[in-house]
Amino acid sequence: MTAQDELRLLPWAGPDGKPCYLSTDDQGGYVSRLADHIEAFQLGMASQLLEHSRQVLDDETEDLEELHLLTAQLTSALRDVLRVANSRGRGPVRAGPP
Repeated sequence: MTAQDELRLLPWAGPDGKPCYLSTDDQGGYVSRLADHIEAFQLGMASQLLEHSRQVLDDETEDLEELHLLTAQLTSALRDVLRVANSRGRGPVRAGPP
């Protein structure tokens, strides 16, 4: 178990879409490092997507297909950011009613 007697929520889901957890005291282990890198990538992508969404909104686009794609991407990025926040002990952060 971790020092806090908690499992680490990993930044990916299992085959059935269920959360994956890591139980280890080794912060420098392979899976811990991989999770750290994936979380950093997800946060970076969310930041870039936020900037892109500002540009789209500033352009006042009426292209519904572009807005739909942007909404889908923002939803995915928000899910990833909430998972990172939960993993890092900022939660439980919930996205809304179950």
